[in-house]
Amino acid sequence: MSVILECGNLSKSYGSSVALCNVNLRVEAGGIVGLLGPNGSGKSTLIKLAMGMLQPTAGAILIDGKAPSPATKAITAYLPDTNFLAERMKVRQAIAYVKDFFPDFRTERAEAMCERLGIGLDQRIRALSKGNKEKVGLILTMSREAKLYILDEPIAGVDPAARDFILDTIVRNKPEGATILLCTHLIADIEPVLTHAIFLNRGQVVLDEDAQAVRAREGKSLDELFREVFRW
Repeated sequence: MSVILECGNLSKSYGSSVALCNVNLRVEAGGIVGLLGPNGSGKSTLIKLAMGMLQPTAGAILIDGKAPSPATKAITAYLPDTNFLAERMKVRQAIAYVKDFFPDFRTERAEAMCERLGIGLDQRIRALSKGNKEKVGLILTMSREAKLYILDEPIAGVDPAARDFILDTIVRNKPEGATILLCTHLIADIEPVLTHAIFLNRGQVVLDEDAQAVRAREGKSLDELFREVFRW
């Protein structure tokens, strides 16, 4: 299997505060990987390093064998955990805007997902609920033909009834051979779709394993194990 994301002795500090410490990871292409950990565990820092938004203090991070750069961003679809959409735009304008940036964007896929998720193309972003804004962000991200999708808390702002629907949208629109990195603390909701799990705690990897193998060995769900590992 090819490796889509690799960290070698990766560390990141903010002054005297250590966010990541000697992280070593090899994420194989093709799966749905959970990047899991409580607030402050280093998840967002790792994502920002992968996207080239931060630089390592030590070590290296590679996307498809390359350091983060415009070339890696061209194959990586990123959904941040905050709204990135211009409030004045209509949904169809947001679709056209993102299409201008990414040649692999598929307008017909975006419009079909909008219809399926009940989002009107002529609605303005500012008129959408918080949950629907997050749905539009997800639609724009999953409408690309990327190799790697990095989704930071994609279901945190939606009601429980919509979570299964959104996860189904993610899985249904994942291109064959692509990898999805799901960053969240809502383990129980995403566990059914995960093929691999990575637990981060205080900037270090405490679990990096096939999801089914973990369940078979431990005799419990990832959610149950997560609650044990991160019990306060």
